[in-house]
Amino acid sequence: MARRQRIRRDVLKFLKDHGKKSFRPKDLAKRLNYQDNRDYRLFREVLEELRVSGTVGSAKGGQLTYRPRTGELTGVLTVHRDGFGFVSVEGENEDYFIRSRRMNTALDGDTVVIGAAAPAKGDRRKSAEIRRVVERARTSAVGTLQHGDSYAIVIPDDLRLTHDIYVSLEDLNEAVEGDKVVVSIDAFEDRRGALHGRVLQVLGPSTDAAVQTLAVAMSHGVHSDFPESVVEEASEIEGIIEGVTSDHRVDLRDKLIFTIDPADARDYDDALHIELLSNGRVELGVHIADVSHYVGEGSEIDKEAYRRGTSVYLVDRVIPMLPEKLSSDVCSLLPHADRMAFSCIMLLSRDGEVVSSSFHESIIHSKHRLTYEDAQKILDNPDSAHALQRPLTEINRLARTLSAKRRKNGSIDFGMSEVNIEMDDSGHPIAIRPKERLDAHRLIEECMLLANRVVAESLMESKIDIFISRIHEHPDREKLRNLAQYVRAFGYELAHVEGLVKPGDLNELLESVRGNPEAPVIEHAALRAMAKARYGIETTGHYGLAFRHYTHFTSPIRRYPDLVVHRLVKRMIRGAPGYELEELKQICEQSSERERVAVDAERASVALKKVVYAADHIGDEFDGIVSSVSKFGVYVELTSLLVEGMVHVRDMLDDYYEYNEQTFSLVGYQSGRRFRPGDTVRVTLVGAHVDSREIDLMFPGAQQGPKTRKKGRRR
Repeated sequence: MARRQRIRRDVLKFLKDHGKKSFRPKDLAKRLNYQDNRDYRLFREVLEELRVSGTVGSAKGGQLTYRPRTGELTGVLTVHRDGFGFVSVEGENEDYFIRSRRMNTALDGDTVVIGAAAPAKGDRRKSAEIRRVVERARTSAVGTLQHGDSYAIVIPDDLRLTHDIYVSLEDLNEAVEGDKVVVSIDAFEDRRGALHGRVLQVLGPSTDAAVQTLAVAMSHGVHSDFPESVVEEASEIEGIIEGVTSDHRVDLRDKLIFTIDPADARDYDDALHIELLSNGRVELGVHIADVSHYVGEGSEIDKEAYRRGTSVYLVDRVIPMLPEKLSSDVCSLLPHADRMAFSCIMLLSRDGEVVSSSFHESIIHSKHRLTYEDAQKILDNPDSAHALQRPLTEINRLARTLSAKRRKNGSIDFGMSEVNIEMDDSGHPIAIRPKERLDAHRLIEECMLLANRVVAESLMESKIDIFISRIHEHPDREKLRNLAQYVRAFGYELAHVEGLVKPGDLNELLESVRGNPEAPVIEHAALRAMAKARYGIETTGHYGLAFRHYTHFTSPIRRYPDLVVHRLVKRMIRGAPGYELEELKQICEQSSERERVAVDAERASVALKKVVYAADHIGDEFDGIVSSVSKFGVYVELTSLLVEGMVHVRDMLDDYYEYNEQTFSLVGYQSGRRFRPGDTVRVTLVGAHVDSREIDLMFPGAQQGPKTRKKGRRR
């Protein structure tokens, strides 16, 4: 999808830049460097779509020319669960609002052609209607099967798909009532008609907790099973290491190397060693699984890793980027076993300055495998006789130094409050607890940040022309102005000048809320105000970390960009050329897109379990913090359950409530009762809906008394 959209953008930009000139398709492909067989086939498909949709014009002899916009625009549709949507058009600052009745046969994610439409009275948004679909984004969906007398329907899990999918009884693929299934989207030619499809895969009963989680992930576009060709290729990889395999691989098995990971981790990407030198300096080794040794460019495993982009960490399982034989065995830096690694060895001063660095294809032998809790116990006991007591203490000292330097340079420390969901053997959630952030976590984090930065700086200084950067742009000024106004409702101040915020001031805000009940709410609001990090070939730096150059190098088992960066560093060492510009841009776009898919799936799996957990507490009362307010109601974060629900305005029957945009508050017309972000409230949990992943709350006693409102006012 990302490649197709990039080709589309390239073609339109080129034709627009060349005005009224026309070009043969082959000449256009040559000028845009789409001559590889695979790229050229996709290029011709895109040209035909542009021609059919009228987005480009045809000249004599089948040549193509730029067609100026005549009231029609092309963009990508995003659908809201309530049926309306927005179309984003490249180069336009504001999205176009699409009412449900103007949606035509478009579905969420489709590339569509729109035309201007009259807005509703009082609506200031740019409105449009969808005239035709250029390209379908989805060929399948995940949902729950329901039987009819002469047909069946699949109700999609993704609420952005607002149409049920009809399936004939001959196309059920042995699915039965209530099964979660993957269904094709074969036809949708009339909005007054229906979507039709076939059951492609049966996931299992919708009542099964594990099936529910898998269905959530797959509905977001996560691939679960590996193709047979990938599994077969992985089975032929030999993981046994006997001695140093080549002259260029450095033997580091005598080093005191160890890993620190979560207790349930199965893929160990990174290992460490530290040595205090006689001159007062410190040698820090960050050893990363050498995935590129086993996964060749263009191999079946490599193609699938590119397609997946990243491992997906759901609430109850991991869907890996690489087949399990590689991710959990051959590549993983298991303890007490020789493993291929790619080592970044850094020489640092005692105050954390990097004096020098070098990179080595290596062979290592991890002496210890620690959990974060194991490492913390050693750090907390200075008299521990553990072999890693001194190395851990020294790395922890170094990590604190590096962390302090980052903050001084403007790095933002969000310290986000994550939750750990405890489940029983059936997968049912039985407790939600905040994850404790230990020094051991920060220790690993700082070492990985340092290695990633050093790799980026080394690539910048090398003959490698372009590489993958991890980019985090400056936040949008308007979003920061809104954030400053939002936190003021909680009693906090965020200094800014027309939306320009100094990182130190943002850190001061985050530090001042830490430990308070409203901390998670404000931290999430601050994070939403930030730009989303992405992959790109630009070297514009990382705003959040305050690094001029940054990349991802330390997790090639679970992130495709890291695998590519390993290949680039190896080329740098050998003096070989890097990647072609277009190829690397394509990798960045695909990796960024797959990261977004993974994050959405991971969050949805957590939200699912939260709703299931909340369902066990219907009827109970809880204390909470008002996280936000809208004209629809009051959102409340339940302090003890660590879930968020909404008190809908329709259920606030004690008064007529109006929304005040200036104070982010709902105000009772008669009583003057006010609900604002940061207020502490008492609520009753009255509903938990698994399908929509929504939690309903009510204010105890709010339904008392007659509800009246100003005469003539409409809700």
